[in-house]
Amino acid sequence: MASKSASSGLADRYASALFELAEEKGVLDQVADDLRGLKTMVAESADFRRFIDSPVLSRTEQAKGVAALADKAGMQGVTRNFLGLVATNRRLFALPAVIDAFLERLAAKRGEISAEVVSAKPLSDAQTEALAASLKQAVGKDVALETRVDPGLIGGLVVRVGSRMIDNSLRTKLQRLQLAMKGVG
Repeated sequence: MASKSASSGLADRYASALFELAEEKGVLDQVADDLRGLKTMVAESADFRRFIDSPVLSRTEQAKGVAALADKAGMQGVTRNFLGLVATNRRLFALPAVIDAFLERLAAKRGEISAEVVSAKPLSDAQTEALAASLKQAVGKDVALETRVDPGLIGGLVVRVGSRMIDNSLRTKLQRLQLAMKGVG
């Protein structure tokens, strides 16, 4: 497999090409939605991660697999074709980095900053909107939220904006309390 910097350059090239094509066709939002869905699939499915990382599967098998996935998920034509190309070129291993690079490029075009939010339970639409408004006020730009659920947090949120991270989870508070109690005894 390629080195980290080589795969980063690869991801940037693929993301740039997809972005330009989606912009030209006027389907940026649809492609972005498809890629967000794919990102969720990669995060939630160990089988899918093994599929995209597998050096054992042939180009044809990977292409058929992603075509079936794209059809089942109802993905946009540009996204489908792109996934087929990536599979044919044996570059599915770079898919998570390509998705991140594409979404960063889209956020930059819109003057947004992206924030990753991890919560113990799924956030409601009202909570998501309130959080986006609070973050917009704090950073001074529109914020594109990427939400993820981690039941291990017990409660609260972990928010990452750029290199800044705010961990207000119950799990972390309990860990701090446990450390403080060990120090007293």
